[in-house]
Amino acid sequence: MFNVRSFMLLAGIMLASAASFPLHTDQQPQIPSPSPFPPATPAPDEDRIRLEKDLAKKANHARQEDIKRDTDHLLQLATELKDAVDKSNENMLSLDVIRKADEVEKLAHSVKEKMRASY
Repeated sequence: MFNVRSFMLLAGIMLASAASFPLHTDQQPQIPSPSPFPPATPAPDEDRIRLEKDLAKKANHARQEDIKRDTDHLLQLATELKDAVDKSNENMLSLDVIRKADEVEKLAHSVKEKMRASY
């Protein structure tokens, strides 16, 4: 009888514990929601960074050469404009002087924009 009693006690404990766990659930399996943040991108490699720096350095060097060439041309045009104005008198201003002044103005504006682009 001792065995039957132990068996009944063990069976009762098992039934009580089994009753506390539901046999089937009405819940759907949870799917993780997508993250609001984009996936992490890998760190840029050193070769690409070095290449970008080299390209930027070359572009700055080319821009500096353009500015130097344009300012030399601007000096030449300004000198020619001064000579043309010195040759003219107060009653007559040649069309060539006006054209040179326009050219100086356009070139000066171009040099200014190239200098701004370097910053």
